[in-house]
Amino acid sequence: MELTDEITIPAPQAQVYAALNDTDILRKCIPGCEEITRHSDTELEAKVVLKIGPVKARFTGAVTLDPLDPPRAFQLTGSGTGGAAGFAKGGAHIVLEEDGAQTLLRYTARADVGGKLAQLGSRLIMGTSRKLAAQFFSNLAAELAPNEST
Repeated sequence: MELTDEITIPAPQAQVYAALNDTDILRKCIPGCEEITRHSDTELEAKVVLKIGPVKARFTGAVTLDPLDPPRAFQLTGSGTGGAAGFAKGGAHIVLEEDGAQTLLRYTARADVGGKLAQLGSRLIMGTSRKLAAQFFSNLAAELAPNEST
């Protein structure tokens, strides 16, 4: 399964890149995220609760960040297990392009699932994946939007 999309984030490129490497911001932005632990500059561990169709599970997984061309591009790969619900593994390639005071974020993500999750059907999994990705990037954009309180 592969997802590609782009979104405009209302913040400069360096700030978006820093946010995507900040565990506090990631925890707030990742749907269902309960905890993120940084083990090194490139190794993270996350605990996330997700509901995909009738299957709800707590996933524990490892994520590796690969800064290809900071702050312009990086890759991440990860895998997680959700007990009886199954497993997921995949990654994403993210490119950040400056656009004045904002950043155009483009990503290509891929994932493979197994166990009960794989039995749900690719349409349901793809739809849920798109929704979760859209929610993450919407949360990130909101987190980085200038504070407009008067």
